[in-house]
Amino acid sequence: MKVKCERTKLLEAFQTVASVVPSRSPKPVLQNVKLEASADAAILMATDLEVGIRAVVPGVEVEVPGSALLPLSQFGPILRESPDETLFLEADPQGTLVRGERSQFNLAGANPDEFPSVAAFTESAYHEVPARFLREVIRRTVFATDTESSRYALGGVLFELDKDKLTAVGTDGRRLAKMEGPALSVGGQETGDQTTIVPTKALTLIERALSDADAEIQMAVQPNNVLVQSQRVTVFSRLVEGRFPKWREVLPQRSDFHAIDIPVGAFLSAVRQAAVVTSQESRGIDFTFGSGSVVLAAQTAEIGQSRIEMPIAFDGEPITTVLDPRYMSDFLKVLDPEKTFRLEVKDSESAVVTSTDDGYAYVIMPMTRDR
Repeated sequence: MKVKCERTKLLEAFQTVASVVPSRSPKPVLQNVKLEASADAAILMATDLEVGIRAVVPGVEVEVPGSALLPLSQFGPILRESPDETLFLEADPQGTLVRGERSQFNLAGANPDEFPSVAAFTESAYHEVPARFLREVIRRTVFATDTESSRYALGGVLFELDKDKLTAVGTDGRRLAKMEGPALSVGGQETGDQTTIVPTKALTLIERALSDADAEIQMAVQPNNVLVQSQRVTVFSRLVEGRFPKWREVLPQRSDFHAIDIPVGAFLSAVRQAAVVTSQESRGIDFTFGSGSVVLAAQTAEIGQSRIEMPIAFDGEPITTVLDPRYMSDFLKVLDPEKTFRLEVKDSESAVVTSTDDGYAYVIMPMTRDR
């Protein structure tokens, strides 16, 4: 293999795939990134056998097609530190030569044929999803997942794909985030009764790999795997196995709830202020809604007390509920601080439901009084 590369473009693609490379592995070959160069394209590949990624590298001139294994711990620093705009890579059975204008590196390398294959996107049945919407779905759901759970398969986000809609749900049993929006079925794909739970790690990678230039992405679901393809990147992941909670039963019927519209930025600031005196052992904050304001109060013996008040459009009888400020902050941080959201509350025993006007809903279970 012999190629000429634009260093900055190669670095960008390398950093995208490098996040999949395991820091430790019983298979040393996995601690490399594979470069495959053909007459049509140059593609970087990485995998930990659960998640895999393929990224097309722009700005590469292929003089001699072939492949090479690039060791993460050496090739990454070379790309970052080199001042050269152009790098030349030559690979043979002994290793890879990396050459710049005033630098040269000879890297020992394993046999590229020993590297596991990383699935390409060849599906005819898939969903087309707006890239910007998918990024928002991931950002608004992954934080609510629980990668440590053993009772349920909570270490990922549940995806339900219908004819023209995508619904994504993440939960850790104490809170639940749901986002829905447009997704067009191509070739008749629908998840139906299949439980499709995409691991949190894979979704984080997908969000990072999507660029602002991507308009639509393709998402293909198989019985045990999912494939997501953008203009330059393809991500493969095994699905999380196990049961997912019946999430529709968690969303309360809210006919007798009080609905309050609240500004995002001001409320996030109030939550953060009230949380200053909380501790790991005593996290709860009293949220009292009523008489035209919401009062946030917290108290711990070893730290002190806090009381934050802000005006709201609710003049009903006071309602107090105890919530974990981390869960409320996580929801608020993924919203536009200049906008408002709706909070629905009933009493101290019922879940609090928050939502936006773009298909996003979030449920927080109350804490006990003694917290």
